[in-house]
Amino acid sequence: AMDPQQRHFLQTCWHAMAHAGLAQGELTGVYAGCGVPAYLMQNLLQGQQRDITSLLALTNGNDKDSLATRVSYELDLKGPAVTVQTACSTSLVAVHMACRALQNFECDSALAGGVWLNLTQDQGYHAPAGGSLSPSGQLSAFGEQADGILIGSGSAAVVLKRLAEAQEDGDPILAVIKGSAINNDGRDKVGYTAPSVNGQANAIMAALEFADIEPHSVGYIEAHGTGT
Repeated sequence: AMDPQQRHFLQTCWHAMAHAGLAQGELTGVYAGCGVPAYLMQNLLQGQQRDITSLLALTNGNDKDSLATRVSYELDLKGPAVTVQTACSTSLVAVHMACRALQNFECDSALAGGVWLNLTQDQGYHAPAGGSLSPSGQLSAFGEQADGILIGSGSAAVVLKRLAEAQEDGDPILAVIKGSAINNDGRDKVGYTAPSVNGQANAIMAALEFADIEPHSVGYIEAHGTGT
């Protein structure tokens, strides 16, 4: 009765902890989000009338709210367990929130990430006219031939620690986060799901200022499938 997204993310976190040499029972926070609970809607409810007790029991393994808490429970982690839901920016916002928790000494380490599984992949690929999916089935952000996005499946998590402590512990350090920032566009955009040029620029400037680095020192940029 468990959403496969929760199962996959739990496995992903276990692998991340093993790779980082992180023990259970630590003051480790979990910040993560997942996709739509399609498994619940497609396979468990099926239009049947259920009493409130049964529905609450199903939420433990399927509701988005349960994702981070389940990881903390199964892996015996004692830091904050916060499920983050900001649509397609969820995983990066989870990393941002985990960094702030470390800076505020709310935890000594943190797992941050997300999971999304496309449970409709057996129905073929459909890209209705005027929609966000690419009719050509190709993702070409920043290219003249760009015509939409693609929907994939994946699960990822990173283990974060304060740099000085990671160095002292001899941890395998893959990257150092120098700064991060988040904001919202409000109504300064053409539609609810569209990005705002000003909002994007403001978030980038805030992150650069927090990191105390010059823009010209940035040599590589990774972007969302829509080019944001």
